[in-house]
Amino acid sequence: MEPVRIALIGAGSRSFGPATVRDVLLSEVLAERGVGLRLMDIVSEHLTEIEAYAQRLVDRLGRRASISPTTSLDAALDGANFVVAAIEVNRYMLWAQDFHIPRKYGFRQVYGENGGPGGLFHALRNMGPTVAIASAMERLCPGAPLLNFTNPEHKLCEAVCRLTSVNAVGLCHGVFMGLEQVARILGMPTERIEGRACGINHFTWFQTLRDRETGEDLYPRLRAMEREGHELCDWHEIGLGRILFRRFGLWPSPAANHYGEYVRWADEFVASQVQYYYDPMRGHPWETGVVPEFIYSLSADVTQRPWRREQSEQVAEHPGTQDEATLRPSGELAVPIMEAMTDGSPRLLEAVNVPNRGAIPNLPPDMVVELPAVADGRGVRAEQMGPLPEGIVGLLAVQASIQKLLVQAFAERSKDKLLQAILLDPTVDSYRQAVGMMEEMLQLQRAYLPAFE
Repeated sequence: MEPVRIALIGAGSRSFGPATVRDVLLSEVLAERGVGLRLMDIVSEHLTEIEAYAQRLVDRLGRRASISPTTSLDAALDGANFVVAAIEVNRYMLWAQDFHIPRKYGFRQVYGENGGPGGLFHALRNMGPTVAIASAMERLCPGAPLLNFTNPEHKLCEAVCRLTSVNAVGLCHGVFMGLEQVARILGMPTERIEGRACGINHFTWFQTLRDRETGEDLYPRLRAMEREGHELCDWHEIGLGRILFRRFGLWPSPAANHYGEYVRWADEFVASQVQYYYDPMRGHPWETGVVPEFIYSLSADVTQRPWRREQSEQVAEHPGTQDEATLRPSGELAVPIMEAMTDGSPRLLEAVNVPNRGAIPNLPPDMVVELPAVADGRGVRAEQMGPLPEGIVGLLAVQASIQKLLVQAFAERSKDKLLQAILLDPTVDSYRQAVGMMEEMLQLQRAYLPAFE
């Protein structure tokens, strides 16, 4: 048997590079076939550490695997069976713009990653290289799936599915965060709860929550426990979620700072201003080059720091070097999909981003949604879900139009379509300010965006 050829695009990613390499080399199914692992990054210096890490694992595990680093996309993709993408450029500097510029114009988005006006520009920056990867796959490995870790998952996968023939599957672990929240409230082990959630990336809703051992519907207990809980408990993580649960009837996932991006009034619950804090009197980061520190969540004492900055500044160790004593799978779904498509054995996937095609009956069939699926030798197939409540459909349906318009704006290089998508966003409440924000973002990020007409 020929080895399984896997192209990891963005192999220098500190989050997903080492984790994917580790998952691939820990897999017994893939090891039985042998592995040809191609590590691709546009920055050659980023490949040195990840290549060395991969080779150490090959030697330690005794795997039949070849490791091939390259800066050539074509060389990485040629004849690949699977393509994994995790790409991002100048991440925190540009995310700081995504966050601050829309707020400068009065749009009270809470995060600026996958939703809100900032999320639209985040998507546009990554849409170009992601579609370029998919277009190259059409030439060099037309049967391979694109297993995408790059955000915004749903918007990028929709671009690939609408503009190319490649089968894109977006992978996110957010649903597990929602399950952990439910488990804490109920005082149960997370692994005992079976939950099926659907919606869009970073805004899914659990249609069912059951006890795996007894089959009990856990929603009545969750409603009772939620009513008893202190209003401020875990406020930053689930304060907004509890209100959505009370008013719309289902528990949302993954956390308030994520699904808050899609809710007009989320800033009443999510204290986001510290996220990329800097003093504008000292200059904007994109003028000074000083990237503001990213604060993901306020759930702990995240602002405790030594008084002198240099005392807290240490060179971060590469994630790949931290876990070589005890090797464990990451829990991400890329390798389970590879295993299922390689040996034909079905694998349940708790959450993937794929075209709806009727799986959620009352959302558009061509919209990319997040929902459970099954992978086997035939590929990845979404599981059939029930209709979502009308209030939730109302929250999600506008996102379907935004996603579609954004892909059209990218494909047509249309500033008009981009402005339409911006004006549909729930946090945008001024035409004049929307135009001003769009023009400033297009100018600031012109090196990373298409040339709009």
